[in-house]
Amino acid sequence: MYGSAIREVMMNAAHHSNTKINQRILLVEDEPDLAHLIKLNLNALNYDVVHSATIKQASQYLDLKHFDLVLIDRMLPDGDGIMLCQQLREAGKSLPCMMITAKDSEADIVLGLESGADDYLVKPFSVLELRARVKALLRRGQQLVQQDQLNFNGITIDCNTREVVAFDTPLELTAREFDLLLFMAKHPKQVFSRMQLLEAVWGYSYCGYEHTVNSHINRLRAKLARSASATELVKTVWGVGYKFSPPAAST
Repeated sequence: MYGSAIREVMMNAAHHSNTKINQRILLVEDEPDLAHLIKLNLNALNYDVVHSATIKQASQYLDLKHFDLVLIDRMLPDGDGIMLCQQLREAGKSLPCMMITAKDSEADIVLGLESGADDYLVKPFSVLELRARVKALLRRGQQLVQQDQLNFNGITIDCNTREVVAFDTPLELTAREFDLLLFMAKHPKQVFSRMQLLEAVWGYSYCGYEHTVNSHINRLRAKLARSASATELVKTVWGVGYKFSPPAAST
């Protein structure tokens, strides 16, 4: 199914062999051939890939090592991979997570995103798309952190610690939710279409993935609404998209 991709990996491996590996990925996948193919591709990009076939083993790795990204299959021998993503979010970890699964219904995709996944890739997939999405996930934090802090009336976004405080209430955001808020906050009152947000925050533009933006916007709004202010910070501009609307200064 993923046939000729291995040849491409072997051809590119020598080119990347002298590059320092500085980002580690945890791959949670129980299908040996697919796990091997994914690992070959990501190793060729000089990512350090640690493989686990179960949720239990993955949890142990996460306790012992630092990871920059987790790729999670859903149908694993000891449960649904969504459980691992939920465990990370409940522990307050913003580690980027991408689901890689054959579950392709809209309900499954929304469930994955609502559970805290930052991206959702359906099997079978192009290895080029996998590589593009992994690179996009890993570089978003580095690209968006260009200044130390953004301050609005009652809102503080710390670009270094990736923490957000809204009206004295710390918000627990996923990596993707933070990136989405930070991007819009850097362009206050500017309206962005779903496709523009997909390109800017996710790093790619594929038709049909606009629902990913909708889901993240809804979750971000829900978390912002838990603060002490009823101010709607992320507003819908009907027929166009969304914008970040900073709170007005108190008089």
